[in-house]
Amino acid sequence: MNHYDIINEYDKNLNYSYLPKIIDKCLEMEHIKNAILTIIFIDDEKMHELNKTYRGIDRTTDVLSFAYEDNENIDIGIRMLGEIFVSIPKMKGQAIEYGHSETRELSFLVVHGILHLLGYDHTLGKKEEEEMFRRQELVLNEFEETKRTQKNEL
Repeated sequence: MNHYDIINEYDKNLNYSYLPKIIDKCLEMEHIKNAILTIIFIDDEKMHELNKTYRGIDRTTDVLSFAYEDNENIDIGIRMLGEIFVSIPKMKGQAIEYGHSETRELSFLVVHGILHLLGYDHTLGKKEEEEMFRRQELVLNEFEETKRTQKNEL
């Protein structure tokens, strides 16, 4: 069983009740069991600070992932994946810019962050970028299909 904490430090009215299902779908599709991760919603100022401190980039960004480990803890069979920080103002702006819902954008950013924690890295080259973005779309499309199927079964 996977365990995750979602910490909302920014917008107390933000609806993210759907995220556990997306997280589960992503981890299932990546064949990950017994994972622990934390997702933290922050503002642009905090994201800018994190980006500058840990990546040396003096501006805000939409999502940052910090992996705890590279391999499974063999002794207890648990993967402590890490932390994902999401800038809620950036997420909201990108939803408008890309013409889709905040739900879709937040889902995309969380899946993107999880894939980084699992070792995917779109910055390594075109091939790696294509693979990571393909995986993201597969997860999001599979989640949408699951939602449609469940809705039709009701």
